[in-house]
Amino acid sequence: MSAAITVALTTGLLTATAPTAHAAAGATLPFTSVEAESATTTGTRIGPDHTQGTLASEASGRQAVRLGSGQRVEFTVPRAANAVNVAYSVPDGQSGTLNVYVNGTRLARTLPVTSKYSYIDTSWIPGAKTHHFFDNARLLLGQNVQPGDKVAFESTGTQVTLDVADFEQVAAAAGQPAGSVSVTAKGADPTGNGDSTQAFRDAISAAQGGVVWIPPGDYRLTSALSGLQNVTLQGAGSWHSVVHSSRFIDQSGSSGGVHLKDFAVVGEVTERVDSNPDNFVNGSLGPGSSVSGMWLQHLKVGLWLTGNNDNLVVENNRFLDMTADGLNLNGNARGVRVRNNFLRNQGDDALAMWSLYAPDTNSSFENNTITQPNLANGIAIYGGTDIAVRNNLVSDTNALGSGIAISNQKFLDPFFPLAGTITVEGNTLVRAGAMNPNWSHPMGALRVDSYDSAINATVNITGTTITDSPYSAFEFVSGGGQGYPVRNVTVDGATVRNTGTVVVQAEAQGAATFRNTTATGVGAAGVYNCPYPASSGAFALTDGGGNSGWNSTWSDCSTWPQPGQGNPDPDPNRNLAKGRPATATGSQDVYTPGKAVDGDANSYWESANNAFPQSWTVDLGAAEPVRRLVLKLPPQSAWQARTQTVTVLGSTDGSTYSTVVGAQGYRFDPATGNTATVTLPGSTSLRYLRLSVSANTGWPAGQFSEVEAYRTS
Repeated sequence: MSAAITVALTTGLLTATAPTAHAAAGATLPFTSVEAESATTTGTRIGPDHTQGTLASEASGRQAVRLGSGQRVEFTVPRAANAVNVAYSVPDGQSGTLNVYVNGTRLARTLPVTSKYSYIDTSWIPGAKTHHFFDNARLLLGQNVQPGDKVAFESTGTQVTLDVADFEQVAAAAGQPAGSVSVTAKGADPTGNGDSTQAFRDAISAAQGGVVWIPPGDYRLTSALSGLQNVTLQGAGSWHSVVHSSRFIDQSGSSGGVHLKDFAVVGEVTERVDSNPDNFVNGSLGPGSSVSGMWLQHLKVGLWLTGNNDNLVVENNRFLDMTADGLNLNGNARGVRVRNNFLRNQGDDALAMWSLYAPDTNSSFENNTITQPNLANGIAIYGGTDIAVRNNLVSDTNALGSGIAISNQKFLDPFFPLAGTITVEGNTLVRAGAMNPNWSHPMGALRVDSYDSAINATVNITGTTITDSPYSAFEFVSGGGQGYPVRNVTVDGATVRNTGTVVVQAEAQGAATFRNTTATGVGAAGVYNCPYPASSGAFALTDGGGNSGWNSTWSDCSTWPQPGQGNPDPDPNRNLAKGRPATATGSQDVYTPGKAVDGDANSYWESANNAFPQSWTVDLGAAEPVRRLVLKLPPQSAWQARTQTVTVLGSTDGSTYSTVVGAQGYRFDPATGNTATVTLPGSTSLRYLRLSVSANTGWPAGQFSEVEAYRTS
């Protein structure tokens, strides 16, 4: 958790926000992500794996693709784009490049890859191993690509493991605001060769009450800025205006009104040294300040905030590859809103509130997307009063961390425990939770922890979705081993899918009420209720009604339940066809085959007219045990009801096809969503899925707006 102290216990085609089932939570992002394991490749897929210290365990979806020299991953572009960011890993001590191809044509530019910012060791943190294996690199393609185009990355010699690619349409550089003071007018060097520190200071001094303009370019700062108040620092966009600095702002106080927006700060932090303020912001921006539209990378911490930051707003930023926390409200945060940010590959808690010296009060983390924190929690609330954690999406937590932790772990004194009402609402946790090597047992996806003192605040956990936790969904524990109680907890409206061991892991005395909580795919039992120490008292679970799927109890407190089916599939509910390459025997006008796998139910494929039979084929990228298809037409009432006669065929090589489901009529009716479901035999395994349409009562052609393929029946 802490980036400043030693602690006793630190605690697919996929869209950027996760599978569609989770789309309500998380940030609205300007890019769409495609997992490497869902792309076409000549490399080797690795994972899934949840084991601490393995490369796949830190990957998005716990899977990635390893490339040797000359091997490649080819992504199907999911949206209009002119830029790409790639998460990758190379072996420790190595660097290299990736060749980049667009629709088969190699670009003149290559994408540099390096281990320089990876393989972090924090031996002072108990239970830590070498971690932080991945890094991110971005590239402007120099051209526009469209949905269905192909972008490939090829290793040129160094072994490279590709995890995920983010495709984005980057806007042109913004123009200079009227009346602003440009840093270049004060002598800043946009080539990055000269030291621009003094030029930035002079521009800030000249622009008090106004705007400091950072034009497109690369600027090198060799020491931190301080004394900022009543000023805006604004760039031309985070892909255009780039500041190279490992310590951008370091100040203990400010009268406020500081606004940082629309540029990138990229550091050179290669190790975690907690005594160094190697942060984008270290200290205080003052009341009424804001941080927005920033790209923050290769720092120790994005924002380590102390002092007066009343009513600070941190929104629409990207935090990548920090060696410690993404953001930490380190006490005295009042009315702070942290919302709609994207955080990947943080080396400790991605977002944290730590009520040291003064309580954090009336502050919130809302609609953030967090993926792959590799040494702690996605979101951690350590003490504080009237705190809210709403509508966040957290995925793929690793060692020593849960997706969300609500905790009285103090680390230092004076600490202000949880008080008032703690609201945890509408969050989605995917593949969250991990084995804790210090405890020798797991941590749940959502943890309520009376680590150093009893939890007496009111903790309301509502509308939580937990999918594919490798171990438990909800954990109640006194992590310091003292048996402090966890009280006043209500869990309402939770949905748990495919949890590895149990739905509730109760290890503390206390009580919680569960209402309207449903579970499917429970690995071992519904409840593990074995408080530690054993003499500390029982944990009372009150059934408030509406619960289902988890009424069994683990009977042997001398053993830990193991995942019932091994590590869960990274996302068994993923639509395997979305964004995959699609072809057809024919199409009408702009209604091309790719429209049926673009994730938009309003666009559609239509075959050549009056030419039955017509077929549509999608390449899933690998042989998959498909059990269910969902066929869709646009939902508008203007689409009259119709029946299409469809034969389902499959192939493992794209040449020889066999019938999976014989010709049947499937009814599409706008009154019931204009969808039809096809159940496939339990033995089905196919890479190429083909639908042959031989009749349509509503139009003389085959028509699908979406073809969805699932492993689950």
